[in-house]
Amino acid sequence: MANSISRSSQNFMEIALSEAVAAGKRQEVPVGAIIVDSNTGSIVAASGNRTEELNDATAHAEMLVLRKASEVLGTRRLIHCDLYVTLEPCTMCSAAISLSRIRRLYYGADDPKSGGVEHGGKFFSQSTCHHRPDVYGGINEVRSQKLLKEFFHNKR
Repeated sequence: MANSISRSSQNFMEIALSEAVAAGKRQEVPVGAIIVDSNTGSIVAASGNRTEELNDATAHAEMLVLRKASEVLGTRRLIHCDLYVTLEPCTMCSAAISLSRIRRLYYGADDPKSGGVEHGGKFFSQSTCHHRPDVYGGINEVRSQKLLKEFFHNKR
């Protein structure tokens, strides 16, 4: 799948990875996300996890950028937007992605324990899911995995 991904998608994932690195430096699980307006190619929102900083279990990188993009664009439906995130979204984030009507989801590493796209609840495959974005996994997967493995290794 990753072989068919455009160079611009690789570049956008690099920016999400820089958000993940910044999150790790804040002692957050190193996950980063950005939202790109597909019409203009501009980044609308960027963030890393902030669950510890905000004492908010829902402050995943995906949730933060969805909120910010809706604020910036003045709409809850982000139909012309693409989301890049360094880790497979959990079920909570997958539901928010669906409700926001994200056009395309690009993610880095699989998350066999907590993922909600290809693992776990497989939210987009459920009959109750009203919107399914195009999904592209494995973008910069090795770098995304390495950040996470190093983070958790250092925690032990």
